Order: sequence, then structure tokens, then C-alpha cells
Amino acid sequence: MNRLRTGLAFGALVALVAASSQGVAAFGASPPSPSRGAAIAAEQSGSAAAGRALGLTTGEKLVVKDVITDPDGSTHVRYDRTFDGLRVVGGDLVSHRDNAGAIQSVSWNASHSASVASRTPRVSLASAEAAGAENAASVQQSTTANHGELVVFAGGPTARLAYDVLTEGMRADQTPSRLHTIVDATTGATVESFDDVENGTGNGIYVGTVTIGTTAGTSYSMRDTVGNYTTDLNGSTSSTAAGTTFTDANDIWGNGTVSDRASAGVDAHYGAEKTFDYYKNIQGRNGIWNNGVGARSRVHYGTNYVNAFWDGTQMTYGDGASNTHPLVELDVAGHEMSHGVTENTAALVYTGDAGGLNEATSDIFGTAVEWYANNASDTPDYLIGEEININGNGTPLRYMDKPSKDGASRDCWSSTLGSLDPHYSSGPLNHWFYLASEGSGAKVINGVSYNSPTCNASTVTGIGRAAAEKIWYRTLSTYLTSNSNYAAARTGAVKAAKDLYGVGSAQCAGIVASFAAISAPVGTETCGTTPPPSGNLLLNPGFESGVVNWTGSAGAITTNTGRPAHTGSWKMWLGGNGVTTTENESQSVTIPSAAAAPALSYWIRTDTSESGSTAYDTMKVQVVSGGTTTTLVTYSNVGTNATYAQKSFSLAAYKGLTITVKFLMSEDSSLQTSFVVDDTAVTTG
Repeated sequence: MNRLRTGLAFGALVALVAASSQGVAAFGASPPSPSRGAAIAAEQSGSAAAGRALGLTTGEKLVVKDVITDPDGSTHVRYDRTFDGLRVVGGDLVSHRDNAGAIQSVSWNASHSASVASRTPRVSLASAEAAGAENAASVQQSTTANHGELVVFAGGPTARLAYDVLTEGMRADQTPSRLHTIVDATTGATVESFDDVENGTGNGIYVGTVTIGTTAGTSYSMRDTVGNYTTDLNGSTSSTAAGTTFTDANDIWGNGTVSDRASAGVDAHYGAEKTFDYYKNIQGRNGIWNNGVGARSRVHYGTNYVNAFWDGTQMTYGDGASNTHPLVELDVAGHEMSHGVTENTAALVYTGDAGGLNEATSDIFGTAVEWYANNASDTPDYLIGEEININGNGTPLRYMDKPSKDGASRDCWSSTLGSLDPHYSSGPLNHWFYLASEGSGAKVINGVSYNSPTCNASTVTGIGRAAAEKIWYRTLSTYLTSNSNYAAARTGAVKAAKDLYGVGSAQCAGIVASFAAISAPVGTETCGTTPPPSGNLLLNPGFESGVVNWTGSAGAITTNTGRPAHTGSWKMWLGGNGVTTTENESQSVTIPSAAAAPALSYWIRTDTSESGSTAYDTMKVQVVSGGTTTTLVTYSNVGTNATYAQKSFSLAAYKGLTITVKFLMSEDSSLQTSFVVDDTAVTTG
């Protein structure tokens, strides 16, 4: 279409996990599908058509990150994007389709459109890299690399040309740092900054006598059957050092104290294995990358601390701690490795609301791993890092039942939450998980006393930890995107609860109650059936999900700013070409036989470059029922009105019938006329 524009601080653990194209399996605990790779390849081959169906602008290309296939055959395709060959930061989205392949909805990230007017920066690469280095100076003690890449940044309301400057180095505590500074390529302003490193703390050897997977040979090596293996860095602080795989002559490892280097290896190896097993056996995910391959753990003995690094190839999690007796605790291990799962699913950025959701997700699944392992030396609970004793008084690092007990975290969501460090903005979602699992009020669980309040003075009944875990994993893997906020989390969790347990289920009601209890913003999803509470029978009536639920001409549903939307950013723009063109958009809808006064309404604005009283360009609003097409009204270049006006027509003749509402435009060979429609509705009266 050619538009003519007229008018944790968890510090003994560090896990490096790659930002891989591997993703998640179907919901539930079923094993990952062996055809998943083929599904990704097939989706990539059809990505151009998918982009057109989603209403993407010229130059935007989709890159398939993951395909989830549900038991009923419906699919969820997670995409990244490029624009004219530039990587789009924050351009991720998920397309949700029924079992016939029809798009039902789209989970967009911040910017629906990833197109920019120019690919020519006004700010030099050198200037952007200098800004990145200056930003990193407050974080890193030493810098090893600093380089920028021209990208499109779509993590905000409007896409912009920018540089992604990555500054790699080490913090004072010897933690690897990979700091991203997003610099506007037009103004030079710093738009956003986030580190691939999420911090954590630990200080000892704790798991006790456990069974770990090893491999026999000339000597035994600390490597299990799925590829989890543990190495000794031999004092190196490099984030890229491989280390030497732990070996032992008799397959009896360590002495349970920090004096034996293998003892720390046991903690790291055991934590990695239990986390792998949890995701595979409970969530149906075959490891961090969902490809059946385990992770490498690297143990580093410093002057007075021990670090365990869980790693893939790029991403880094955790930090160092100066403690004589380090502890690699189970919930800490699960926490750190779960950062890798987040990176390979929703890829939540580590800033704003999304940063809190990222950190809380690791707390949630770290807790889940602890309950799954049920280790006698580490009784499962809803306390984070309780065995670390980082405060010196026996208190845990974080509390899920009442996060504010740590003195810094929030119990309730507020509009200022995103300004906090993610370890503290994680509080409300941690609180949600506890409430969803166990409910509000005072109780004793596994010998630990809890007393969880609510932010709305309600009483919440828990749905059980197992259900809450499954619902949050489904939310993370299927509905969240990189800049998702708490409102998106609530919406996604309600969808996930309905997917797993059904419309109107007690689990869904419990999810709504627990999100309300942390004052999370109300989303767009309820536990009821469609149509939505507004009574509008049309789906995606304001086009804000792009072309979802509408069928017609490519590019007609658009965010092109050449014509304004009535509300939001999207509208249906028919015409505006100035050449011979026919375009249409339609949607089928069933009118209830009991409808009192069914009607079609919409808002429309028109403008033209034509003149005179001859109708050269027209748009018809039609109803197709069976083999009969009825035109309700015809608009033309004669009598255009560039101010939006609402129109309404009775559909009483179609009670009890399934009809197709159709907008049909015909434009002649010269001079454009634009017919712009928004905020459509079919109501029952």
C-alpha cells in the first residue's frame, strides 16, 4: 500500500546463560516435542507472510525465537525483529493462533511499530561509545571492551534510531559486568541502561551428603548424563575462563567444608542438576535452552570467598562476596539459573517494572526448585537465602509472604515501583506468588511462621503452590515480552490460568484475587467468557492488536502516522493511494437471537485530493449473510469530513445469524481519497 501523505544480591553464585533462540515446550508437564526445531524452521520460512498478517511496515522482518504448540493444536510464536537489517531492541512480540492457524491475539512489546524514518545517525559511533563508557564508569572497576551497534530501539512508546553500547568489565567484587547503554542516535541522550548481570549473594557449603551425576573413566569427572558439568577456575577471575572439570579417583567428592575445593563443586553441581530436573519434570522444559543440554558450573576460590558460576556463553548472573564460608543454597541456585530461562523466553529487561518481574521470577522458581528437591539439609520454605545469614542475625535475604520485612522491598504495586532496584521492585510479585500459593493471614508451614497481609484488606485463599508455579511459567513463556509491566503480568497470568484450568476456574479466580491483593493494575483479561464485559461482539474492535481477528488487504490496518487514529495508535486506513486500488477489511460475528437492538457502529474520518461532485473514490460498509451482500452506506470523495464522527446502523434483520461485517474501498487512477475507520462495535442493545 502506497500511502500519499497529504494534510539478589546473591553473591556466591554467578550464572552465565546465553541469549539463545531456544525456548519453551507446550504447557503442562509433557516432554518437549522432538519436532520443535522443525516448527521454528517452518515458521521462519513463513515469516514474511506472518509479518504482513501482523501489519508490519516495509523493512520490518521477523526472526522466530520460539514456537509453543499447545495440546489442542493452537500455537504461540515468539518473534524478534529487524528493520532494514538493523537489530530491533525491544521489538519482540508473540503471535497467538488457533489450531487452524488464525491469529487470535498478539502480545506486543512496548512499540507495535519498529520502523524509523531514517537510518542515518546524527550522533557518531565514537560519541555513543564514549557515553557508554562514561555510564559504565560508575559500575565497573575495570573495562575490557566497549563497542556500539546501530539499532532500532523499540522498548518505548515510539521506535527510534539508537546505539546499543555494550561495555564489558569487572566490578570491584570481581563480578563480570555487561552494561548496555542505549544512546539516541539523533540527540545523543541516554535512553535506557541495563546490565546483563543480575546480582546475588552466598557464603558457605551447605547441601550436605547428596547424590550427584558423574562420569566414570580413568578417573571420575563431575559431569552428568545431560551435560551439566562443574569446573574449577583455579583462582581465575575471568568471565571467559573455562576452568578444569573436577575429577576424583573414588567418586566421593569433597569433605563438606570450604577447605576442600570439591565441596563447593558439589553444591554447584547438585544445584544445577535439581534445577534442570525441576524444569523438565514439572514444567516440561528441557533445560535452560529447552534443548536437553545442561549448563556448566565454574567454581572460583578467591582470597576469602568462593564463587560458583552457572554459565552458557553470554549472559552473566550473580556477584562475588567476601565471606569466609560461602553457601550455594538451593533456592539461590534455582534463582540464578532461572535468569537464563527468563532470558530465553520473555527476555525481561533488568529495569523498571520488567526488572522487578525478572528478579521475582527467579525468586519464584528458586523457591520452586527448593520445594522440588526437598533436601533434608534445606527445608523448603518461602524465604530467600535463609541459610546464608547475610545479615548476621539469622534472617533471610528476602521474604515472600511480606517482602517489606527486609526493610527495602515493597509489598504492593505503585506507579513509583519501577524506579527501585529490581531486587526491591520484585517484592509485589513475590508477595503475589505467596498469596496465590498459600493465601493471606497467619499460618505455619514446615515449621516456619508466616503472616501475609493484603494491600486491599481482602482475604485471599491460596490455589496451591503447584498451580501457581505452572501458571507463572505459562505466563512467562507464552504471554510476557521484554518490557512487560505488572499490568501485563496480571493479564498474562489470567490468560495462563484459563489455558491450564479453564474459564471460570477456581484457579483463575485465585489469580485475580491475589493480583488484586498486591494492588496490581487491572489488565484486559477476566476469568469469564467472551464477549468482553463491554458487550462488543467484535474482537480487536479498535485494531490495537494489529490485524488480529480481521481479514483483508495487507497494510490497511496500520499505525502509519499519515492519518490519526480516533483512539490509541492503530486504525483501518482504506484508500490514500492515488492509483487504481481495491481494498477491504472484514470480520465475522454471530448476532444472538435474543439481542434487543443489535447495531453496528464505528468512527470515521475522510479526506480527499479530488474536487467536484463526481464520486471517483468510494468506500462501502456492507453486511454479508449467506450469499447476500447488503450495503448499509456508501462514502465517497464527495462531502468528505476530516473530523471523526460516529455512525450507527441497525442489525436487527440479522438476529440469530452469523454475518460478516465488511468495509470495501475502491479508488480510481488519480488523486487520493482516504477513508479512516476506528473503534468499531457490534452491540446487542
